[in-house]
Amino acid sequence: MSKARLVITAVTVEKRPVGEVAGAYGVARSWIYTLLARYRAEGEAAFEPRSRRPKTSPSAIGDATVALIIELRKDLSGQGLDAGPDTIAWHLEHHHQVRVPAAAVARYLARHGLVVPEPRKRPRSSYIRFAAEQPNESWQADFTHYPLASGAGTEILTWLDDHSRCALRVTAWNRVTGPIVLAEFRAAAARYGPPAATLTDNGMVFTTRLSGGRGGRNAFEHELRRRGITQKNGKPNYPPLTGHNREDRAAAPVAAKRASQRPRPVRVHRGLAGRAGCLAGGVQHRPAAPVPGHGIPRLPVHACPVGTQVAGASTPGHRLAGSRSGACPRTRG
Repeated sequence: MSKARLVITAVTVEKRPVGEVAGAYGVARSWIYTLLARYRAEGEAAFEPRSRRPKTSPSAIGDATVALIIELRKDLSGQGLDAGPDTIAWHLEHHHQVRVPAAAVARYLARHGLVVPEPRKRPRSSYIRFAAEQPNESWQADFTHYPLASGAGTEILTWLDDHSRCALRVTAWNRVTGPIVLAEFRAAAARYGPPAATLTDNGMVFTTRLSGGRGGRNAFEHELRRRGITQKNGKPNYPPLTGHNREDRAAAPVAAKRASQRPRPVRVHRGLAGRAGCLAGGVQHRPAAPVPGHGIPRLPVHACPVGTQVAGASTPGHRLAGSRSGACPRTRG
């Protein structure tokens, strides 16, 4: 039995004075009078627990902002882009001049049934995160297979900055070859400056170190050696190092969403170029959720002045931010 029922019973049934009941149960006299007034007005409903929610919330989000959050969620999802709370909060602030915490966005998305519960999903606290400390400190590269409407396969080659996740170069080919990898790397380096290191898997287009010693280095390896760039490769038969890297995470949702919404392209030089452009836009024109400050991936790369080499470097390949100034603002902790 609740204390409210005991107090009201003592006063109304046992006819005990209010002061005596207040002293016996350790409650205020004013609270007893409030209960009595509520009991006379509502009857047995006065014994039920009541919500402690305030009658007014001056800082609550307005209906127009809630509608805008829902609209952004549907619009971004419809384009195959990231539509999480951090991304929506960034769009609200930069495109609509409305500042809403990402946690509040998440609550309203869940309240309107726009979040699918995943109770068995692996918690973020269990992730082991690795990221470069500076822009151009390390680049990752990989290519993703994408089927055409004709049934033929094609491949999307992606170069990403390991610090900012900026999509430096995204191109589509019938088949990615060694000369293509070299040409695309040179094009990205000409625009953004060379990296201090690269990280790829053990595909023959990236390295010949597992080819049994036949043929020596390929053209891409020779290019890295000539520029003094450190080459890093994943362990053999251990794809999580690069198989779950930023290229796959960036390409997978875009490819899946586009595949379900629009007809697949027939040729590489037409529709698939738009797929690659969509991937680059989806990666660069949104905040990177795990990054403190939620900066757009492109910004940290362009925010650094191009230099020559950091003073005191011990080797030609020892650079900070890939031949960029050490004064570059950091966006990750």
